[in-house]
Amino acid sequence: MRYPVVIHKDPESEYGVTVPDLPGCFSAGETVDNALEGVIEAIECHLEGMMMEGDPIPTPRPVEYHRNNPDYTDGVWAVVAVDISKLSGKARRVNITMPERVLSLMDRYATEHGETRSGFITQATIEYIATRQETVSEK
Repeated sequence: MRYPVVIHKDPESEYGVTVPDLPGCFSAGETVDNALEGVIEAIECHLEGMMMEGDPIPTPRPVEYHRNNPDYTDGVWAVVAVDISKLSGKARRVNITMPERVLSLMDRYATEHGETRSGFITQATIEYIATRQETVSEK
């Protein structure tokens, strides 16, 4: 999954990184690179905790969705990639059948976005479930 993050720096402080789609998830570092590396680990831990609690994983929204939030006006935006297929314990191999054309489209998309097939399927499934849960809760 690709999460938008906002980087901020106050005088006399480290770089801070906030994840708007995951309230309470943040990181800091002496450099921008350190802060971004740290926020990936923070997101992984945050999502792992949500999965263990059985909470739905929120679908990341685009930067444009958050850009007008006054909490982030002085920040610099970035997007970080998190491989959620590695989260929540042991991976299990499964055998599925799908049309060859769909498999080709999926593999091409995953490759173009630096993902694996397993990671893509995991992400797509979690996003699909989160979207369905949001729809149900809105009714």
